Amino acid sequence: MNIVVPIKQIPNLTDELEINGDGTGLDHDALQYVLNEFDEHAIEEAVLAKEAAGGTVTVIGVDTTGELDGALHTALAKGADKAARITGDFPRGTDSHTQAKLLANAIRSLSPDLVLTGVQAADDRDGQIGPMIAAHLGLPYVGVVTGVAVKDGKAIVHKEYAGGLMGEFEVSLPMVVGVQAAHQPPRYAPVSKVRQIAKTAKIDEIAGDEAAGAGSTVRRMFKPEAAGHAEMWEGGPEEVAEKIAALIKEKGLLKG
Repeated sequence: MNIVVPIKQIPNLTDELEINGDGTGLDHDALQYVLNEFDEHAIEEAVLAKEAAGGTVTVIGVDTTGELDGALHTALAKGADKAARITGDFPRGTDSHTQAKLLANAIRSLSPDLVLTGVQAADDRDGQIGPMIAAHLGLPYVGVVTGVAVKDGKAIVHKEYAGGLMGEFEVSLPMVVGVQAAHQPPRYAPVSKVRQIAKTAKIDEIAGDEAAGAGSTVRRMFKPEAAGHAEMWEGGPEEVAEKIAALIKEKGLLKG
């Protein structure tokens, strides 16, 4: 079974995010990039599926940061068998539509049985990559998945709905899955193993072809502005209740 996992690097959201001089996006030169958390779950689910049913796992990404090799080496250390990088003159912060088209064109040449991608990326939260890859490839898509089992050319996927409800779908392969959480927490890849793999691993290069953009642009981006502050009242219940009543009266919210 041929399993492909598209991955994406995102800004480290624990860092202070700065807006660029034009005010149209983040200052990417000041950012550190990490592997998207949901893609880590997709890698784990792919490796689990390989261990259960056999096959190979190929991890692929669009190199918009010049730092994708580190994420690919980490994926190989976690159990992936092959890695590929889509190359081209791509700006940092390339939109989801463009990345999905580039990924789909590259994945098509790999003839996958199963494509597992993170259900969304933590930097945009739009959840578009998986469905758009499926649309470009003409394959069925199921998202918000928390488990995949493959048998006899079909995949049994468990999809989570609001309120904790779970649905089970049987889908003929090939298909695309948006993974929200793997069967188990993503396995840890020791830094020593990642460094060892980096010395010997072969990363295939795929030239990115022309891709359609999102059709929209960001005109201006702003940081949130502080609009006020909270005032904490101390005292017993009766004292605080009197203060609340006085404030409501002051604001003119009492009638009669």
